[in-house]
Amino acid sequence: MAYQRLLSPLQVGRLSLPNRVIMAPLTRARTPDMVPGELQATYYAQRAGAGLIISEATNISPTARGYVYTPGIYTDAQEAGWRKVVKAVHDAGGRMALQLWHVGRVSHDSVQPGGQPPVAPSALRGEGAQAFIEFADGSAGRAPASTPRALALDEIPALIDDYRQAARRAKRAGFDMVEVHAANAYLLQQFLATGSNRRTDRYGGSVVNRARLLLEVVDAVSQVMGADRVGVRLSPFIEIFGLSDDEPEAMMHYLAEQLSLRKIGYLHINEPDWTGEGPQLSDAFRRDLRERFRGVLLYCGHYTAERGEALIDNGLGDAVVFGRPYIANPDLVERFRRDAPLNTPDPDTFYGGGAEGYTDYPNLD
Repeated sequence: MAYQRLLSPLQVGRLSLPNRVIMAPLTRARTPDMVPGELQATYYAQRAGAGLIISEATNISPTARGYVYTPGIYTDAQEAGWRKVVKAVHDAGGRMALQLWHVGRVSHDSVQPGGQPPVAPSALRGEGAQAFIEFADGSAGRAPASTPRALALDEIPALIDDYRQAARRAKRAGFDMVEVHAANAYLLQQFLATGSNRRTDRYGGSVVNRARLLLEVVDAVSQVMGADRVGVRLSPFIEIFGLSDDEPEAMMHYLAEQLSLRKIGYLHINEPDWTGEGPQLSDAFRRDLRERFRGVLLYCGHYTAERGEALIDNGLGDAVVFGRPYIANPDLVERFRRDAPLNTPDPDTFYGGGAEGYTDYPNLD
């Protein structure tokens, strides 16, 4: 059998994974009413051979949105829709986590309730950040993100409660885990980074203060799910949507230690060169992270089966998260098992549309 380490079982908290091939959270913009349906149930069930499926980024509240046609987890209808998706995945023998998402300033007035500005740690627009909106003629496309307003201190408890309520709905829907999205220059990373967080209260300034919101969110979600059913996604050193940070390594050291103390299920690192830009993570950084975070480590970013096998074999990570390969190869694990060629994904069908480029990629057999 090819790739024996990659295809070996892995224990994540109380959850037993049959392999270490993880399906990445992939925004596909195919829920025009923000409610997952039969199409999503089919799509995810087709990929149930993954050790763990991490859902597409899912809005925790109406103000969390920055992209039209993306699902939520804040209404009864959305919860019911996700319940059908999870059942389809479980019936196919899979396991699934829901990624909890708030975009912060990477949004547009037109997708916010009442046309209000999006919220962020500080009233600083992300240079080059683009939202995905619906235009007056019914078409959809990218538009420059709006200038946000700073969250007031007394609004933060309600924001944390939005995460808590989303986790409660996820648990009722049957998800095996939830993942807190604190990466890719969205709201929680905006609080972490020096360039987007200019606050002078207890959520700004020092590393400890800038990390406070993320850790309070993790604590709130862990109270619902149990800490070992919670993952956190981070993207150290990433350079997108105008994000800048003078202290990325110090922040990663602190977060790794704090999240290790909390005994969360896993830490998911989205590598900074996933867009084709940004620095590559060094093995020295990975070894340092391994020392500071004693739990399960996932890495995502341009991985092949060969690179993933080497990462695990070298003890630098425990599992590998695959994105675009999972778009085009619903049976990715079996293809790795047979060392078979992969289907090529079609970028023209990544976002929006229906079954084409979504549920119609062929299996080996």
